Amino acid sequence: MTLHQNILGVDIARDWIDVFDLSNGTSRRVVTSDLSSFAHGLSNVLVVFEATGSYERPLSEALEAHGIAYKRVNPRQAREFARATGHLAKTDKVDARVLAHMGRALELEADIPPDPARRRLSALVARRDDLVRMMTAESHRLSLARDAYVREDIEHLLDVLAARRNAIETEIDAAIRASQALKTAQICLRTAPGVGPVTAATLLAYLPELGQIDRRAIASLTGLAPHACDSGHRRGRRHVWGGRAGVRRVLYIAAMVATQHNPLFKAMRKRLQDAGKPTKVALIAVARKLLTILNAMIRDNRNFA
Repeated sequence: MTLHQNILGVDIARDWIDVFDLSNGTSRRVVTSDLSSFAHGLSNVLVVFEATGSYERPLSEALEAHGIAYKRVNPRQAREFARATGHLAKTDKVDARVLAHMGRALELEADIPPDPARRRLSALVARRDDLVRMMTAESHRLSLARDAYVREDIEHLLDVLAARRNAIETEIDAAIRASQALKTAQICLRTAPGVGPVTAATLLAYLPELGQIDRRAIASLTGLAPHACDSGHRRGRRHVWGGRAGVRRVLYIAAMVATQHNPLFKAMRKRLQDAGKPTKVALIAVARKLLTILNAMIRDNRNFA
C-alpha cells in the first residue's frame, strides 16, 4: 500500500467542492472553475470523494493532470461509514470530513486513472445506456397511448432514438478498433458464450479491473458475490447486492444466452435448478461463473476454450 502524508475528503457539488484537510482539521470551499489551481497546490496527498456519475469528472481530470492520487468511493459505503462512526447529520462539510476519516481508517488505495481511450469509451457506452432507457420509457408510453396523433408522435421519436443508438454503437465500435488494447480485449471477450458487442463494450468501459484482480474481488466489485446472512445457529439465505449495476445487468443477460447455447453453462443452470434453486439464483450463479472465466481470459490473454 502507498502511504500518503495526508488525506483530503472532498464533497462535490455542481458549482463547488467542500474540502476537509485531515492534517489540520480545516475546511474550505473551492469553486469548480478553480479546480486546476486547487490540484496544482497539492502534494503527497490522497483525495477521497464519492462517485457521483458526472459531477466528479472535472475534479478527477484536474487531479490526473497534476499527478495527484485520488480514490472514488461508493456513496452507500460512505453513508454507512458515517453512520457507523456516529456522523448522523448530513451536510457538505460533514460529508467531506467523513470521507477524509474513511480514507484514513480503511487505508484506501488510490484509483488507477483510466487511459483516454477507455475514458472516451465509457462516455459513449453511458450515452448508449441513456438512449436505451429513453427508448424503453417511450415504448411503455406507446403501449398506453390511445390517441392516434400521440401514438404517431411517440413512434416518430422512437425512430429518432433508434437512429441515434445505432450511430452511437458505430462510434463505440470505432473507438474500440482505434485502441489496440481495447481491440485485443474485445476479440478475447467475444469468444465467450453469451458475450456480444454490447456486453463486451460495457465490460471494457465500466470494468477496467477485469483481469487485474482475483475472482472474489471481481465478483464483489460487480455485485455478483453472495453475502452471508447468518446469526447464531441461524443460517440465512445468501444475497447479492451493491456493485456496478450496469455490468451486473449485461452479465445476467449474457448468462441467459450462455445457458441456452453452451453445454457447460446449460448443465450448470440445470444442476442448480434441479437442486431447488430459483431461476434467478441459478442465473446469478452462472453470471458469476462467466465473470470468473472472463477475468481469467483477460488476465492470461487467451480465448474461451
